[in-house]
Amino acid sequence: MTDRPNAAGSPVELAAALRSTGYLADDGVATAAFLALQMNRPLFCEGEPGTGKTALAHALAEVFGAELIRLQCHEGIDAAQALYDWDFPRQLLHLRALEAAAGASGEQLDADSVEASLYDRRFLLARPILRALQSSPSVLLIDEIDRADDEFEAFLLEVLTEHAVTIPEVGEIRATTPPLVVLTSNRTREVHDALKRRCLYIWLDHPDLQREIEILHSRLPGLPERLAAQVAGAVQQLRRADLLKPPGVAETLDWARALQLVGARHLDVDSAAATLGAVLKYREDADRVRAQLDTLLAS
Repeated sequence: MTDRPNAAGSPVELAAALRSTGYLADDGVATAAFLALQMNRPLFCEGEPGTGKTALAHALAEVFGAELIRLQCHEGIDAAQALYDWDFPRQLLHLRALEAAAGASGEQLDADSVEASLYDRRFLLARPILRALQSSPSVLLIDEIDRADDEFEAFLLEVLTEHAVTIPEVGEIRATTPPLVVLTSNRTREVHDALKRRCLYIWLDHPDLQREIEILHSRLPGLPERLAAQVAGAVQQLRRADLLKPPGVAETLDWARALQLVGARHLDVDSAAATLGAVLKYREDADRVRAQLDTLLAS
């Protein structure tokens, strides 16, 4: 088994490489990602929605020139949806072609040979985990693992330990280069300790004011300094409010971009009210904040 490609010899170098993609990692995130790479361990990222967990996987894939393969977890997801399936329509066409050829030649089909040909690898549909095992290099993003159930966690633990799967009709498929695995959780439920123990763990917080301003300038280079500071400050205030859905970094970027598009040079009551839908996603939150915009912008 070969090692993963290494684009950085230290957490500081990895942080610089991530910064070049537009992802501003703090020391804790950069160190955790560096150790996950060096130790060939999955990286378990937990935190509130919008703290940059998924974006970290995208940035790591860009840094290493790796294919990003995403498995979106949901209630009821099972191993078949994550691993592989057989292309039934193509198998059926292949069977009909065999029958037609045999009929034309007068030959008798051999049942064992036909069955073996139906389960050839060309009919195998690789789902995210199998694709990640077969691709090199790759970053496997297992997004929102907290939405899956216990049985799927147990299956995942085995795959992440062995970096291999067995398909009865094909045999074992083992990764020559293990994918870098990033698991994310919004902590809607507790993930079992057995899975966490297999991983390196990092809790991602929302960025502080200065880092959020840096993120805005990194992702929106033409954003005026005053507007960036006002948007970041307002979002920090919104996160401290008792909202149904506090804004994440993605909403901060959307709000700043929306303000740019309407020609705002600074954040005032009118421009904030007109673009509030870019940062708040619930009517109750928007109504509450709209009634307190003067106070919000003055703080």
